[in-house]
Amino acid sequence: MSSRRAAWPLVAVFTAGYLASYLLPTIVGRLSVHLGLTPAQAGLVGSALLLSSASAGFTLAGRVERYGSRTPARVGLVLAAIGYGSAALAGSVPLVVASVVVGGFGSGAATAVAAAGIAAQRDPHRTSSLGLLTVSATAGALYLTIPHLGGGHRLPFAAIALVALLVWPATTRLNGPTAPEESASRITGRLPHRRSGLVLAGGMLVWSMAQNALWGVSSRIGVVQVGLSEVTVGAVFAAALGAGLLGVMGAGVLGARVGRAVPIGLGTVIIAGSIVVSSSARDLASFATGEILWNTVYPVVLSYLIGLAASLDVRGRWAVLAGSASSVGVACGPLLGSVLSEEAGYPAMGLILGAATLLVAAPVTAVALHTGGRPLVPGSVRRRGGAPAALLAATTGSLSGAVPKLGSPEQAVTELRVRRRRLVRSAIRTAGPDGGPGQSNAYASTSAR
Repeated sequence: MSSRRAAWPLVAVFTAGYLASYLLPTIVGRLSVHLGLTPAQAGLVGSALLLSSASAGFTLAGRVERYGSRTPARVGLVLAAIGYGSAALAGSVPLVVASVVVGGFGSGAATAVAAAGIAAQRDPHRTSSLGLLTVSATAGALYLTIPHLGGGHRLPFAAIALVALLVWPATTRLNGPTAPEESASRITGRLPHRRSGLVLAGGMLVWSMAQNALWGVSSRIGVVQVGLSEVTVGAVFAAALGAGLLGVMGAGVLGARVGRAVPIGLGTVIIAGSIVVSSSARDLASFATGEILWNTVYPVVLSYLIGLAASLDVRGRWAVLAGSASSVGVACGPLLGSVLSEEAGYPAMGLILGAATLLVAAPVTAVALHTGGRPLVPGSVRRRGGAPAALLAATTGSLSGAVPKLGSPEQAVTELRVRRRRLVRSAIRTAGPDGGPGQSNAYASTSAR
């Protein structure tokens, strides 16, 4: 997959794939009210949608390069349009569930294509931030519009299907399948950074489960516990998603200045606190505060998690696998939130979810600190398990030409094993400008435009 293609088609496909999960509260709420389902049953329908989406991600993991981006994206968008469109037209619960499963698989396929393409970009964090910015803006506009139009459960599904159709023309800018011999040469190879990738995938599963457990019942908290109308709750969600836009833009501006560990670790702690505030709210002010604070920080942390997964493998396999694991957590979230809220109440649910979020913060932050994947700053070269070599070169006083400039493509680091110690010393001396040992570059790595 070419990493130099325009990012906007990937952003468009990303938006179509992610939109269903962003609209989950209104989907679950309207299924409960207009189809006569209990909150737990409506949450189970939402979980079926997201679990189908996750299964599509696992199916396509590592296969996007072979098929190309264009065909899987088109298939996913068609399935999303057909599935959600059928759910909008269906009036019985079995037909809605079957249609939702089809639409969820389409959403997952679109998200997997976008994740693989984002990982191949020069700056995956910037592209993922742009995708979250777009889907937040789209969902915010729908939250402001849908409560005023009625339509029962049909309108949210129709909106998702319409977005999938509108995104279809963007797929013409995606690349097609590679030649068989090229595909075979590029697809072979072990999955890198397996331990870090597995820890990250497991952490994202639990992290996403906690987030979506609250998100899936947030509408019910506002209506039942706080006593707000659907219009008011929709306005709070729109304001929260608008704050999320500011958070994503801030993450894009912040970029690599503080690395990944600080935004992920500190942001997860703030999210845990906001979950407790939102779930224990008794008035509009506390409910809005919790939802807005949570939705401001949530997409920021998510953008860094997506960028971290993309950094572990430039071919996007960990981005797709970690994203699919996250989708499994998202799929379990609505059911978990519904069961916890019914059995223990909303405040106790918030305490449980906040504690789970805090527990997962440590291992995920550790991966961000110690990962050996691509650095967040484009153009720098990372030693295995250590700091970028460009920074080491700058601190040892080597020539400025040895330090890659920002924006230059990252180069593979080749390690040379030499048996004789005398030859090693000679190689180190020649790395500096004067041949002195104090002027050495740790790996003598170079980067060229």
